[in-house]
Amino acid sequence: MTFELFLALVGFAFVSSITPGPNNLMLMASGANFGFRKTIPHMLGISIGHSVMVTLVGLGLGQLFETVPMARLALQIGSSAYLLYLAWKIANAAPPREGEAKGNPFTFLQAAGFQWVNPKAWYMAIYAITNYTPESSGILAGSLIVAAVFACTNFPSIMVWTSIGMQVKRLLTRPKLLRVFNWTMAGLLVLTLYPVWFS
Repeated sequence: MTFELFLALVGFAFVSSITPGPNNLMLMASGANFGFRKTIPHMLGISIGHSVMVTLVGLGLGQLFETVPMARLALQIGSSAYLLYLAWKIANAAPPREGEAKGNPFTFLQAAGFQWVNPKAWYMAIYAITNYTPESSGILAGSLIVAAVFACTNFPSIMVWTSIGMQVKRLLTRPKLLRVFNWTMAGLLVLTLYPVWFS
């Protein structure tokens, strides 16, 4: 991999990882509701789960959409339904101080599994493999290089969103304010479906 291609890949991985999307909005809400420490498995699940996805897309899984067009529609429907369910859970999360919370932070496996129904994660994986895989490397080696760059760039980026959520929590000292925040995060999560269906 040339130095220029490496820098371009790092830039794409950073920008796509730190900009708003389903993962980051959920991390922000988790940071506000559960704190940083309890959100660590969620963050690790995103970072490692997405790297596995990038590797598998590089090995040919992305071609499934070209071979079987209905697979793309099935992914869109499934991911949209799951995002709406998650938005509902975020909107109805009870503040911890009000007794038992109605929900729990994502586990590692839940967060890793979510990448497979996250439209932004699919876009990031397919775009990165298509545009930044070194031609001189083999398919496996090239895919692993792109996945490794994503893993190293993604985790620090998503930590920012959890930290923002924790800072927001300090401002949300009243349960009503936290409810407004949760409903706002849920609404923004639903809005991330717009490019999936209308782009």
